Amino acid sequence: MSESQHFNRYEKARIIGARALQVSYGAPVLVDTDQTEPILIAAEEYDADALPFTVRRGD
Repeated sequence: MSESQHFNRYEKARIIGARALQVSYGAPVLVDTDQTEPILIAAEEYDADALPFTVRRGD
């Protein structure tokens, strides 16, 4: 994620869901965690601001 970007709840859900899918298919985990569930790992990564996602709004 980019520096101090604020996402609404729908964007947050989409980002975490997409990342959880990546983790479930074997993508490397970007934070140190004890979690085993992909959705919880993705949420921790989101909270740690470790995700390289960008959100484009409008067109």
